Amino acid sequence: MTALRDRKCVALATGTPALDVAAVTRLKSQIASDWSLAPDGKALLRDFRFKDFYRTMSFVNAVAHVANVEDHHPDLEIGYSHCRVIWSTHSVGGLSDNDFICAAKLDALGG
Repeated sequence: MTALRDRKCVALATGTPALDVAAVTRLKSQIASDWSLAPDGKALLRDFRFKDFYRTMSFVNAVAHVANVEDHHPDLEIGYSHCRVIWSTHSVGGLSDNDFICAAKLDALGG
């Protein structure tokens, strides 16, 4: 099995079903334990903390690079020393493999 961080995101057509609970559980075990599910189970969340604004923005730029390469874009909430990353696949109305692939890529950044 290819590690999540080595996989590429694929475009998903509107109407493609979101991952079921079993698939989410299996994929979640392959990313850092700091990731959590939104209360409705439709998004993957993680808060990253940094020493200062410069490091926060460096991370945000790295996230932007990953998102553009993968053509899968998160919601970001940014403050002076923190960044919350929220992955969800809007076209499926919940989580897809793409969200876990991108989460694993951010884990590899060492944030």
